[in-house]
Parts: sequence; structure tokens; C-alpha cells
Amino acid sequence: MGFLRRLLGGGPAAGDGAADASPPPDAATLDAEERARELELARFDQDRLDDLVRRQQRYADRSWTPPAQGGERRADDADSSNGG
Repeated sequence: MGFLRRLLGGGPAAGDGAADASPPPDAATLDAEERARELELARFDQDRLDDLVRRQQRYADRSWTPPAQGGERRADDADSSNGG
């Protein structure tokens, strides 16, 4: 039951003396743990993806897209050249 309370943010159970002994982590510790977790996730993604997918993701911003056809004007636009 104490595990669920800690997991859901209810705090430590009344009988848990070990949870009271540890001080709350400071911001630097939390940042270091978060950076380590992000690095671990990046390495996992690197191992999961094959070379082709990594290249596609790396060069996605340089991909060629064809120009829009038909120009800016559309059929349902009001014809401004006729004046009305």
C-alpha cells in the first residue's frame, strides 16, 4: 500500500521510517538525472533505428517539395480584375 501512496504522490506511509531519512533532491541532482535519462533514451532510439531511417530524419529539412500548381488564385476567389 505504501508503494501506491508514493507512486500517486500521497507521501510516505505512517510506518515508513526509511522514506523520512532521505532529504529531497536539489535542482542540480534532478537536472543531472534528467540529462542522463535523455541520453539513455537517445541511445535507445539510435540503436532501434536503422541507417536508412536515421539518414531520412537527418536530411528531412532539406527535402525537395514540388511548387504549388495553379498559382495563388483559386476558382472560388472573387475576381478582382473585373471590378466586382
